[in-house]
Amino acid sequence: MMKLATGVNGDEDGFKLWPSLVCQTELNARLCSIMRDVRNVCDNTQKKIEKLRQLLSGLLSELTYFEEPIRSPLAPGVLISGIVPSESSMFKSALHPLRLTFRTANGGTCKIIFKKGDDLRQDQLVVQMVSLMDRLLKSKNLDLHLTPYKVLATGQDEGMLEFIPSRSSAQILSEHRSIISYLQKFHPDDHGPFGITAICLETFIKSCAGYSVITYIPGIGDRHLDNLLLRDDGRLFHVDFGFILGQEPKPFLPPMKLCKEMVEAMGGAESQYYTRFKSYCCEAYNMLRKSSNLILNLFHLMAGSNIPDIASDPEKGILKLQEKFRLDLDDEASIHFFQDLINESVSALFPQMVETIHRWAQYCC
Repeated sequence: MMKLATGVNGDEDGFKLWPSLVCQTELNARLCSIMRDVRNVCDNTQKKIEKLRQLLSGLLSELTYFEEPIRSPLAPGVLISGIVPSESSMFKSALHPLRLTFRTANGGTCKIIFKKGDDLRQDQLVVQMVSLMDRLLKSKNLDLHLTPYKVLATGQDEGMLEFIPSRSSAQILSEHRSIISYLQKFHPDDHGPFGITAICLETFIKSCAGYSVITYIPGIGDRHLDNLLLRDDGRLFHVDFGFILGQEPKPFLPPMKLCKEMVEAMGGAESQYYTRFKSYCCEAYNMLRKSSNLILNLFHLMAGSNIPDIASDPEKGILKLQEKFRLDLDDEASIHFFQDLINESVSALFPQMVETIHRWAQYCC
């Protein structure tokens, strides 16, 4: 490190980079310690949040203002200078991830999710695949408004994720009854389709299509309304990729997650917008099939890793992935194949029962 030449900008050589890396490592260790202390609070989530803010404002106040700004481990281009206790919180879930707001050196803020107890290497791999598929589709002039957020595993059971302002589909449906009612809050248009702007609806349709295809190909499991998030501009995206390559904790689930509320937001199964959704799905599927060798080779490179769902049976996992591309079909036949998958997913009734059970489980927690 000390022998590194001066950087491109002439302002960061090995002498400056080394202490920055040490500070990032120390920050990660302190966040792990905070997680342990907060989890030991035997009470509801609100009490844990109060404990978190108390720690940051008291015993660990040095974390609110760093002596020198350091590079964010998640986004090295961003310099962070401390945590804002009043804007930091926790999520209500089994692992209670931290949602931390950092001051940035340019006077702004950035939000990071810190998780302890989850192996984020698999999430990091899936998000990298989402990012790759996004670039492949855009290179063919098909932008499906995907959201490949940043993920960094800092250990076998810890790591950081970029926080994207959004709300879960479960929360939206609970408070607004429908996805359209929610989007009308942000993009109302009396002359637009369903009372929202045409751009917002198109964004929603495209993102639904993109993630339907992208979650189908690598066999991403455990899809429910709490890990389908929606941004204010209409972009839907998936989070939490603990099950891939056909691994699934729930039985009898359809090929992809297409809940009836998503279809209703497109005007129903007979609407022109739903037809457009299916068209985007098939177009994206055929485009990605043409890059199947690249995607399969990248998964082959991960065969020797310790990523759970790959390490359990690499050959079987890669074979499952290859089968998803249906390389035995021509483009026209693959369109019919994928349309059948969509119809099968929409008409499945059992997932609705599973979703209800999941909601009750979340409520009881």
